Amino acid sequence: MSKGIVIGASIGNCVHVAGAAHFLSFAEDEGYETIFLGPAISVDTVLKSIETHKPVMITLGYRLTPENGVTIVRELIEKSAKLTHKPIWIFGGTAPVAEKIRALNFFDVIFDGTDDIDDSITFLRTGKLPEKSGAELFADDLTGRLAQKHPYPLLRHHFGLPSFKETRAGIETIAQSRVLDVISLGIDQNTQQYYFKPEARKPEMDGAGGVPVYDDEGFKTLKAASQRGNFPLMRCYSGTADVIPFAKVLNETIANAWCAVPLCWYNELDGRGDRPLQTSMEEAQQLIAFNGKLGVPVELNEPHHWGLRDAHDTISVAASYISAYNAKKFGVQDYIAQYMFNVPNALSFSMDLAKALAQIELSESLADQDFRVYRQTRAGLPFLSGDDAVAKGQLAASTALQMNVRPHIIHVVGYSEALHAATPEVIIESCKIVRGVVRSTLSGNAESMSDPRVIARRDELLEEARYLLDFIRDVYSGVSNDPLGDAAVLSDCIKRGILDAPHIVKQGAFQGTLQTRVKDGKCLAWDGKAGCTMDERTRLEKLTGKKSKIAL
Repeated sequence: MSKGIVIGASIGNCVHVAGAAHFLSFAEDEGYETIFLGPAISVDTVLKSIETHKPVMITLGYRLTPENGVTIVRELIEKSAKLTHKPIWIFGGTAPVAEKIRALNFFDVIFDGTDDIDDSITFLRTGKLPEKSGAELFADDLTGRLAQKHPYPLLRHHFGLPSFKETRAGIETIAQSRVLDVISLGIDQNTQQYYFKPEARKPEMDGAGGVPVYDDEGFKTLKAASQRGNFPLMRCYSGTADVIPFAKVLNETIANAWCAVPLCWYNELDGRGDRPLQTSMEEAQQLIAFNGKLGVPVELNEPHHWGLRDAHDTISVAASYISAYNAKKFGVQDYIAQYMFNVPNALSFSMDLAKALAQIELSESLADQDFRVYRQTRAGLPFLSGDDAVAKGQLAASTALQMNVRPHIIHVVGYSEALHAATPEVIIESCKIVRGVVRSTLSGNAESMSDPRVIARRDELLEEARYLLDFIRDVYSGVSNDPLGDAAVLSDCIKRGILDAPHIVKQGAFQGTLQTRVKDGKCLAWDGKAGCTMDERTRLEKLTGKKSKIAL
């Protein structure tokens, strides 16, 4: 059923109709009928069209000299007084024109070019503009917010400064800017590891890597700071100890928008905790189940952890499936699959896209009505230059690449990250850069996914990753009924080097002997003795020297 008619035109002598045409396009997507009158339409024609078609809204544009626009709108005000039908009046123009027109107090809504696509979508769905509304306009949970913004992706950014006071003030500033949908609270390592053991905190490490939070009131204070502007959701990384009690704290204090948990990390493997690998993996699975039971969305960020440590592309792709598999097995209904582009940073854009497409195909092969998969993309930290101007260009370029896969969420990476943690000012500017790219690509991007080289590499990676997954299932079939969901099996795979990376912590328990090289824009397994790359069959045969079952 139609929501009514929306009429659009540019008025007077203005021939710039792009704004009105785009608004009408959004209106059609939202279920309205539209009528486009065209450029340089007279006031009399506009009014006649209103009386004839009885629109619920009419959007008029003017982008020329502000004083001339005022003259035309004054004529519109005078003549419209005789209308028997009263639509919602919308005006669009440049900021100088909009400023003059706003002073006339005639239009119900004015767009001045600083707003974005999602403002138009919000208005068409609710009849309200975000800056003039309160909390009631914004869903307070992830899936609700996704539905409100679709097809515009949610923007998320990491934020946490060493000073609690500055972090709270920064959250207020970011929320008031209305450019970010999810504040990903960055807490320091002391908070992640010793929240329930304050006596074990290391004073010299307070503020290292994020904001120190000492108690529940601290989290509540930071959450309260976000309750303004567009009322962004808040989320926080899981702890590296006491993970279930810490998850309860996050849910009760900041209404954790989703739980992010690594399956293989934050332990002895990477030095970000002292838990044994298998223990931490079992606790991760328990944490997944805990949040799944509560209906809290979950993200497993395995693939990029392997990529950041220079594992070859096949392992990152296989890790995407293992992540989604464990999320589904342990009861998650809404799963966030994160795809970090640009890792390693020497990957070519085409081969990087191919890797992401392979990851997506494997992750989403598990989706059904009870297991929904959302795509979250981001630029890789090692990709950004220490030169701010260059980094801004890289952030924009990476975002354009990411838009090929139509993400539900974009994890914005502040352009300053190569030098220092992002300040509120950097976050706001970085989000605006990303918004500019989204605006230019949302309605249609160059179809890089149809590039034959991308398709060929995607298919190659799917074949290689499936071989690795089948290898694990096969060689551990004698000790586990479900190898890919078994912490003992997965931790043993890492210890044996079946899942490996050049940059993991090298201790007696772990191999860390995998060598990789970037060749032709791909990250490939490398045989240092032979001086050549290896496919997965060759790598695993050289590693295990066997084709029989493995005993734990």
